Amino acid sequence: MIKERNIVAAILLSIVTCGIYGIYWFIVMTDDVAKANEDPDFTGVKALVFTLLTCGIYGIYWNYKVGKEMYEANQKHGINASDNSMLYLILSIFGLSIVTYCIVQNELNTIATSNGNVQ
Repeated sequence: MIKERNIVAAILLSIVTCGIYGIYWFIVMTDDVAKANEDPDFTGVKALVFTLLTCGIYGIYWNYKVGKEMYEANQKHGINASDNSMLYLILSIFGLSIVTYCIVQNELNTIATSNGNVQ
């Protein structure tokens, strides 16, 4: 089940905890995207490790990849959405990955509430 998260609370917790909650949010959001798209290879811990090992380069790729994964997940759940992968990539290049997190979390919340499997 995909957990519906409050986006404003997640941003505030990320700020208050100096980014620690942001790391947690990144991991669980990636896992939720994998659940929504039924892709067991797309995991949060693996994405975090690859991002750290590549000094952030994989994080830029992750933004693009999560756009593709969310597009497929929306299609699987019958939600009309566009492919935002290039938007996420551009946001990431300009250091605005938090905006990507918010958009992806909003789409995950939509999937969670549309299927009635909110946790």
